[in-house]
Amino acid sequence: MLGVNAFEWNFGNQNRPTERSANFLAFSGVRHYLDWRQIEPVRGKYGYNPTPRGGWKLDQIYEWCDQNDITVLACLKTIPEWLLASFPSEKRDAENAPAPYGANLSDPNSYRAFAELGFQFAARYGHNKNIDKDLVHVAPEPHYNPNKKNIGMGLIRYIECNNEPNRTWKPTKVAYQNAEQYAANLSAFYDGHKNSMGPGVGVKNADSTMIVVMGGITPGDPQFVNDMIEWCRKHRGVKQNGSVDLCFDVINYHSYGHNRNIEKTKSKQRGMAPETSRTQEIGKEFIDFRREKGLNLEIWVTEFGYDINSNSIQRAIPIGNKSAEITQADWNLRAALMYSRLGIDRLFFYMLHDVAKSSGSQYASSGFLDKEPRPAWDYFYQAKQLLGDFRYHMTLNADPIVDKYVLDNREIFVLTIPDEIGRETEYELEAGNSKQARIYELQIGAKEMKTTTKQVENGKLPIKVTETPIFVELL
Repeated sequence: MLGVNAFEWNFGNQNRPTERSANFLAFSGVRHYLDWRQIEPVRGKYGYNPTPRGGWKLDQIYEWCDQNDITVLACLKTIPEWLLASFPSEKRDAENAPAPYGANLSDPNSYRAFAELGFQFAARYGHNKNIDKDLVHVAPEPHYNPNKKNIGMGLIRYIECNNEPNRTWKPTKVAYQNAEQYAANLSAFYDGHKNSMGPGVGVKNADSTMIVVMGGITPGDPQFVNDMIEWCRKHRGVKQNGSVDLCFDVINYHSYGHNRNIEKTKSKQRGMAPETSRTQEIGKEFIDFRREKGLNLEIWVTEFGYDINSNSIQRAIPIGNKSAEITQADWNLRAALMYSRLGIDRLFFYMLHDVAKSSGSQYASSGFLDKEPRPAWDYFYQAKQLLGDFRYHMTLNADPIVDKYVLDNREIFVLTIPDEIGRETEYELEAGNSKQARIYELQIGAKEMKTTTKQVENGKLPIKVTETPIFVELL
């Protein structure tokens, strides 16, 4: 639940590729936005360590993540200049669909180059060492720091096929793909459209165990996924067990908590607390869709977050004596708790660093740190230390929310008010035979929570609950 979106330069620079990697220690996962052009700036010439464009050392970055138990989702996205050159100048956009201009976007073969990229990336960073070396291409460049042909490094388990393919805001620049077109794209990327495209094409043909995540769609609409499934039924068929032969292993969508669905006056548009916005309903819709369809697939949300700039339509708001930065921290952590409660399997927040704190553009100031960590970073770091390996078990109360998390014989209760007006209340936690309770409170500017011990009287523990989550362990 504590993943984050980031770029390779957030880890360090070309000479010290993991110099700033300590900034990732508050998180359990990173969704790495990786532009295709970094790896293959010239058709058929692939490089990773360093990348031919930019000189980034991906091997060291992924090795550091592996050593620090931070799961990487590699999101391969955008198109390189050599593919962009096939488009008329007025239609050139790096986010165009990954196929040559004029190609049939409903034909998997149109996405061959992107599917070959998937094979090459999976061959290097996946877990399969038994790959024909003649199928793996690495350009030994630059000459003073040449790339080596590494196979099966075992550093990446999850790979995402592009980002937001249903770009409804860019329909005139051939960036938008409908569900059927994106399914064709995925089918090529997944396994070379059931191995029909020849050797060296598709992620699964390099590593059958690598998990292919569909590109996060926005708006999050289960119907889009349903249309993809029906395309697979028609063009990929049905397995022996009767299930559709899908070309993705994880359902993925993006969702941000805001009031734009009900507030049309732009000056009044803003972020909303996760439990009060439509994002919770959308999560339930996807959970219901999975159950109704009988799908054995995880559901991920790979973008969620809030800005702190007061001019953004995605801003967190000051509440009482809390600044927008503290509200951002409250809402982000509560979102992690909410999605865990709903049954969403993995969550990535947007994003580690601001694009520009001074910008009022939406998503430009949604970072967990600017020059210094924000309260949101502090809260995540502390929550990860305390609750990182725990699993959501059940909800005991709706308002205030009282969730129980378990790990082996330990139980931790998380209490919070699902609101955005500064409400406070007192809740009596049933303590059974426990004589004491350890209470953990989040702290700004610290690496660990404030811890106090309270005596339990008459089997009940009164707890002051606010819109900032508080954690209780019965002893």
